[in-house]
Order: sequence, then C-alpha cells, then structure tokens
Amino acid sequence: MEQLAVAILNGLTLTMILSLIALGLAVIFGLRGVINLAHGEFFMLGAYAVVISDQFLPKYWAGLLLAPLLIGAVGWVVERLVIRHLYAKPLDTLLATLGLSIVIREGVRMTGGAGYKYTSVPFTGNLHLLGVDYPVYRLFLIAITAAAFLLVLYFFLFTKYGVQIRASIANREIAGALGINTSRVDQIVFIIGSALAGFAGAIMSPIIPLSPNMGVDFFAKSFLVVIVGGVGSFSGALAGAGLIGGGESILSSVIRPIIAQAFILLLAIVVIRFRPYGLFRK
Repeated sequence: MEQLAVAILNGLTLTMILSLIALGLAVIFGLRGVINLAHGEFFMLGAYAVVISDQFLPKYWAGLLLAPLLIGAVGWVVERLVIRHLYAKPLDTLLATLGLSIVIREGVRMTGGAGYKYTSVPFTGNLHLLGVDYPVYRLFLIAITAAAFLLVLYFFLFTKYGVQIRASIANREIAGALGINTSRVDQIVFIIGSALAGFAGAIMSPIIPLSPNMGVDFFAKSFLVVIVGGVGSFSGALAGAGLIGGGESILSSVIRPIIAQAFILLLAIVVIRFRPYGLFRK
C-alpha cells in the first residue's frame, strides 16, 4: 500500500511537470502547426540556469526566477531570427529546430562538460501524507507547477492578449482582419512556451541528474502528451500528462519500468487510433 501511495505521488509530480512542458508545446503547435524540436533543450537550459545560479547567485531561488525569463528571451530570439521565416514551411521548421536542438546540446556539452551536474535542494524534510513520508520539495513542486498552470490558464482565458491568441488559433485570417497583430501573437506564444519549458527545467533540477541530453526524454514524453491530450487544449495537456506521466509512474511500481513504458506507448497508440484529435479538441 505504501508503495502504491509513493507511486501515485510520484505520478502526480511527473504529471504536473509534463503538463507544464506540454502546454507550451501544444499552444505553439496549435497556433501555427510548428513542432519545436528544441523544446526539450529549452527545458534543459532552464535546469542549467539553476546550476549557474548555484555558483554565482543566491542559489536555487534566483535560478528559479531567472530561468523562465532567460529561456523566454532565448525563445524570443529564436522566433525572431529563425521561426518567423519558416511558418509556411513545416518541414523546414522541423529541420531548423532539430539543428537548433543539436547546437544547444553540443554548446552546453562544450562549455559545461558532458558529465552529470546536481543542484542544491532549497529545503529538505518529509511530510506524512497518504500513509507515507514524502519529500516536502516534491510536494512544493506539485503545488508551484499547479499554480503556474492556473496562471497560464488565467492569462489565456481572461486577458486581452489571451483572447487575441485564442482568436488567432481559432481563425487566423479573421483575427487579422479584425485588427489583431498576428505576428505579435506568434511572438508572445513562442516566448510563453519557451519560458514554461525553462521554468519546468528549473523546478525539476534539484531532483534529477542534469546533463546536456536530459531534454530529449522529456520532449518525447511531452510531445506524446500533446498528441494524446489534444493539440491546443488546456484540458488535453493535463489529461495527457496524467495518462502518460501518472500511468507510467504507477505501472512502474508493479512491473518493470521498461515494460511500463511500452504499455503506456501502446495505450497512447490505442487512444490516437480511436481519438485521432486527442482526448480533447482545442
């Protein structure tokens, strides 16, 4: 029973992280059909921002605050210099972001080394929950990612820019005809998506080993979350993350992790077969 409780809490942790990464990926994909293959590297850069802050600034909290700002700025540069010229060429966008992901990975490997890095945990200790002692930081991670998800949801649903983004996703031509600057909308969405990936990397940095390749696995899972949950859907990002992240964590507690991953992949294929647009439409 204790093992199941830990698996559920770990699954909730992974669910919230994946939903945060997938949300940015889903909105970018839903707006312009762009699959940013460097999204996982933005996640990795967010984690490395905490590594740097551990060395030069007031440790973890400075990195947590700086990561979304810095990676959002990186996203702005990438969108302005590369992506904006390739929106009408999906294949070229794939190749460009694939090349960018390789450049970022190798750049980090050349400057910081290929070995694993670790960051300090801002606070330690356990809290008795569901019959088990669970790390306080992981509970903090669940809470802060949930708060970030709700904040982004509020931005998209109740702010001026959020309405413009949703209008552009629904019908770009009519949105432009109504006076919405769709080019600026593209820029804002890409910045938000990049910042979310960076924030997710920063919040995960104290509990996983960091390496230049760490973003690859998280990108694969978050992309699967987007496809299963539904492109451009907030509910889909959360439901898909629960299915992929939560399901894998719970299954891994009773069967071998590699078998659990294979089963979740098979389940995702079944969902896509009968729900080709995902669990929720945008």
